[in-house]
Amino acid sequence: MTHHPDDDPPDLRGLPAALLRGLTQPRLSQSPAMQSRRNFLLAAAGLLGAGALGLPGVAQAAWTKRSPAQWEAWWKAQKPTKELVFANWPLYIDVTKAGKHPTLEMFSKQTGIAVKYLEPIQSNPEFFAKIAPLLKAGEPIGYDIAVMTNDSYQFTELLQQGWAIPLWKEKLPNVWKNADPSILNPVYDPHNTYTTVWQSGFTGIGYNPKLTKREITSVADLWDPAFKGHVGMFKNPTQYGDFGLLKLGIDPAKATVDDWKKAAKELMQQRKDGLVRQYYDQSYIKALESGDTWISMAWSGDIYQANTQGYKDLKFIIPKEGAMYWHDNMFIPQGAKNPLSALEWMNFYYTPEIAGLVEDYVNYICPVPAAQAYIRDVIKDPAVADSPLVFPDKAMMAKARNYFVFKDYAEFQEYLRIFNPVVE
Repeated sequence: MTHHPDDDPPDLRGLPAALLRGLTQPRLSQSPAMQSRRNFLLAAAGLLGAGALGLPGVAQAAWTKRSPAQWEAWWKAQKPTKELVFANWPLYIDVTKAGKHPTLEMFSKQTGIAVKYLEPIQSNPEFFAKIAPLLKAGEPIGYDIAVMTNDSYQFTELLQQGWAIPLWKEKLPNVWKNADPSILNPVYDPHNTYTTVWQSGFTGIGYNPKLTKREITSVADLWDPAFKGHVGMFKNPTQYGDFGLLKLGIDPAKATVDDWKKAAKELMQQRKDGLVRQYYDQSYIKALESGDTWISMAWSGDIYQANTQGYKDLKFIIPKEGAMYWHDNMFIPQGAKNPLSALEWMNFYYTPEIAGLVEDYVNYICPVPAAQAYIRDVIKDPAVADSPLVFPDKAMMAKARNYFVFKDYAEFQEYLRIFNPVVE
């Protein structure tokens, strides 16, 4: 096998641990960044059913349809460039106090590719609403890599419409070598045809045992009358709907319309009984911290950050029924001007060193397990390295649940018709 120089990890030898640690100052969970990254799940609630999550009846865009062999020939015909335009969520990569991104600078130094790093993605619905008309018209959107989440219908539609370029897999040896097996061949993108994971996370349960007076183990605990008026639920139907299914022991990825109706009934009863204090946006974490809620649907990264900021009593658990396992995915949109540069970055990112530097800053679930040792032994940050919220153990991963993949917009609308009344 011919050795490719870009397969090598970046040369970080000689950098002191203190410097490496200083390159990755963690963000705060109450920062605008954390709210922006998470609000896409919740702000979407106001858009659901309003046509903003999908483009019903969208015709195939004017992009050339190609067979796998034709795509391979297309890739081989591409010429290397020295530019890359990367669209991501706010503060979702390592950044210094001076506003620089060390990993991107390392990438540019090693490859000679200049990166224009942008943060235009505030929510999946908003971002999709901006790019879909261009993609539908066969126009480039101005980015070579963008990041979207698999639990949104918009991302499903983007892939179904053929608006992402199939990856040239032989240029991504680090992905296949270093990626966590749980993120390979995902149900929403079989064989990783179009995507590689940027970061992941769990939607589980956060709680304060000093207030609940007992440990929490089950989704059913969100229906416990003892917590009446102190239960927090998310306001997005694709989030609370899945928890209704989990309570009934139903795998959300395999649920039927009848299952949806049963889950909606459970959720309606929960609300009727006065158990829910509020259906929250990102402010759910403040409600947990203040004690307004004792138990709540929660994101793993938020509870981790709350713990680091002094809210030591808060706990995050994966219920016995399971927790929703979401992924933010890198993809190359049709019309990208620098697709080879995009592949270079994807491959560069999937090394323990680079993934470790990013992970020590963002604190979600890392796609590269070997980054754990790098964070512990080189960056010298055992708090991140040893956190199961950043590097989940096998027991946690055994309870990871996938999202339902809607076959079309009509099916998604049916889901909303059933679950929207819960919060209306």
